[in-house]
Amino acid sequence: MSNRILLPRIMQVGAGASKETPQVLAALGCNCPLIITDPMMVTLGYAENLSQLLKDASIPHAIFSDTVPEPTEDSITAGVETVKAGYDATTPFDSIIALGGGSPIDSAKAISILGKFGGQMRDYKFPRDVSEEGLPVIAIPTTAGTGSEVTRFTIITDDKVDEKMLCVGLGFMPAAALVDYELTLSVPARVTADTGIDALTHAMEAYVSAKANPYSDQQALAAMRLIGPNLRNAYFEPHNHPAREAMMLGSTLAGIAFSAASVALVHGMSRPIGAFFHVPHGMSNAMLLPTITAFSIPAAVSRYADCARAMGVAQAQDSDDVANEKLLTELRAINKELSVPSLAEFGVAEAEFFEIREKMAEQALASGSPNNNPRVPTVAEMVDLYEQVWNQE
Repeated sequence: MSNRILLPRIMQVGAGASKETPQVLAALGCNCPLIITDPMMVTLGYAENLSQLLKDASIPHAIFSDTVPEPTEDSITAGVETVKAGYDATTPFDSIIALGGGSPIDSAKAISILGKFGGQMRDYKFPRDVSEEGLPVIAIPTTAGTGSEVTRFTIITDDKVDEKMLCVGLGFMPAAALVDYELTLSVPARVTADTGIDALTHAMEAYVSAKANPYSDQQALAAMRLIGPNLRNAYFEPHNHPAREAMMLGSTLAGIAFSAASVALVHGMSRPIGAFFHVPHGMSNAMLLPTITAFSIPAAVSRYADCARAMGVAQAQDSDDVANEKLLTELRAINKELSVPSLAEFGVAEAEFFEIREKMAEQALASGSPNNNPRVPTVAEMVDLYEQVWNQE
C-alpha cells in the first residue's frame, strides 16, 4: 500500500531562514504579497522587519495584522476583503506571507482560499477534501508548536454554533515554509509550554494513529527525540539557542508527521474545549494528554512504549509496560512543571462544562479525529473522559 505525502514546495530551515523571503517569493513567481500577521508581531517589530526586507527588494506589499487567537469565520472576513481589494486598483495580491504562530498561519490559509474562491468556511470543512489552490502561502512560524507551516489543515471556529471546523486538503498546504528558530527566542514561557506540548501531542498522535505509515513514523519519532529532552530547557531557559532550535525543528517534523498520518482523540476532544471555553489549543491538548494517553495505551501498548523511549523517559531494555508507566508519569510531570492549569484553574465553569459534555463529545466525533485513535471511543466514553479530565489533579 502506498501513502500520499504532501509537503511545501520550498522549505528553508535554520537561523535566518526568514530573511530569505524575497528570494522565495521570486522562486514562486510571486511579486505582490499580503503579509498576514497579528498585533503581537507588530509590537515585537517582526512585521516591520519583514516589511523592510521586502522594501529593500522593491517588492510591493501590505500588512494585515488583525488576526486573532483561535481564529473565527468573523475574524478572517476583513482579511478576505483585503485580498479581494488588492494592493491598489490595478495590482492584485498574488500571494500571502503568514507571519506568526498557528493562528495567523491558519487564518492565512483560510483567507487564501476564501479570497480566491469565495464562499463561507463551512463550505470547506471536513469531510470535504479541498484540492483547490488558493493564493500561494509562504508560512513563517514564530512559535515551536503548531506545525501549521507544513500541514494540509486549518482550524476555523464557526462563531454562530461554537464549533471548531477542521478543514483539510492540498489547498491548505503552504507553498513555502521558512522555519527560523531565532524568531522563537522572544516567545513567553506560557506560549512556549502550550505550543511545545502541542507539538509533542502531534508527534505522539501521528505515531499511534490508525493512519500511521512508515514515512510518518520516522518524522514522529525524530520529532519526539528532539522535543522530549528540550521542552523544559526551552521553557526555563528561553535564550537557550540549541533548545529553541531543537524545539522548532521538532515542531516542524511533528507537523509533517501528523499531516501525513492525522491526529487522533486528544485533538478531537480538544477542539470543542477551545470553541466553547476559549482555552488556547495547545493548553487544552496538554490538559487532555495524560488522561487520553492512559485510556488509549491498552490498544497500542508497543507504540506508546516507543514514544516513551523516543522521548528519552524509558530505556531500551524497559518492558513495554514499564515504558508506558514512565510515559504517563512524564506527561503528568510536564504539565505540573510547565504550570499547565486545570480547567477549573483556567476559569471554566464546572456547571457549564458538565452540561455540554455530550455536545462536545458529539462535535469531537464529527471531526473525524477520534476514529484515528488506537482505541476508538463511543460518545459515552468521551463524556466520561471529559469528566476524568475535570477531576484530575
